[in-house]
Amino acid sequence: MTVVDNCEALGMEGELRLSEAGARDYFALLKPRVMSLVVFTAFAGLVLAPGHIHPVLGAIAILCIAVGAGASGALNMWYDADIDAVMSRTARRPIPAGRILPTEALAFGLTLSVFSVAILGLAVNWFAAGLLAFTIFFYAVVYTMWLKRSTPQNIVIGGAAGAFPPMVGWACVTGGVSLDSILLFLVIFLWTPAHFWALALFKMRDYGAVGVPMLPNVAGIPATKRQIALYAVLTAAAGVAPAFTGLSSPYYGAFAAVLGAGFVYYSIGVWRMPEGDEKMVPAKKLFGFSLVYLFAVFLALLVDHYVVTFATLLGGAN
Repeated sequence: MTVVDNCEALGMEGELRLSEAGARDYFALLKPRVMSLVVFTAFAGLVLAPGHIHPVLGAIAILCIAVGAGASGALNMWYDADIDAVMSRTARRPIPAGRILPTEALAFGLTLSVFSVAILGLAVNWFAAGLLAFTIFFYAVVYTMWLKRSTPQNIVIGGAAGAFPPMVGWACVTGGVSLDSILLFLVIFLWTPAHFWALALFKMRDYGAVGVPMLPNVAGIPATKRQIALYAVLTAAAGVAPAFTGLSSPYYGAFAAVLGAGFVYYSIGVWRMPEGDEKMVPAKKLFGFSLVYLFAVFLALLVDHYVVTFATLLGGAN
């Protein structure tokens, strides 16, 4: 690994130089956009889980999961500072931009990791805390330090890190995992390759410049298009599955099927992109729709849960 040299912390005369980072820079280290999705899916897992958790403990659980996700982001930025400085979409991040020193980011990430896991374990349960710790380790070490720079399957395997939050939320309530929580995991796990490979298609030059073996750079664009279509179909199937396990109603299933059809439709648009298309508009459309898809699926699960719960309460009252 080559990160921003720690010697930059020293001035010309060898005196210690502290960064002038503000709260906004440290917040950026947490990858707030990614964190927001993590919080939302974790909240869905917590709500959908059978059983009850005190609202205060539920709020603490979500906060700990959010902080743990942010810690993963900070550790990722610390390790990837060298390639972030080269890639156009990441060059303005706090470390490559010189606003935060690498050692500060590392200390920040490690501190948040320890506190988020410890508080979750002490306040909620240690199984959920252990799963959160494993999630942080998987993203920061297994994905960032190993898979990302060593295999074109980095996104496929590493996608598990982003798929664990609903399982952590579920475990906060139940103290374990179940088939339904695994289904929530699978929706995100199978969604990740199509989502990120769509991005990788129109960011090939960036990844090629830093030597990250993303699938389009290693296997080529045609192979990537086929893989995107395959994972879109698998994602669509996983999205409907909760309607068959009792986690959601048939109304959710119908809605998820429509969303899944849209996901597959956009993936076919990518498959049909003409060779040599530099604008890659279909890939950009798929990337944008994939974000809408994941948010809509989990929102639909929540709405369906509350509607069914409300209807059950009304039926019991009658």
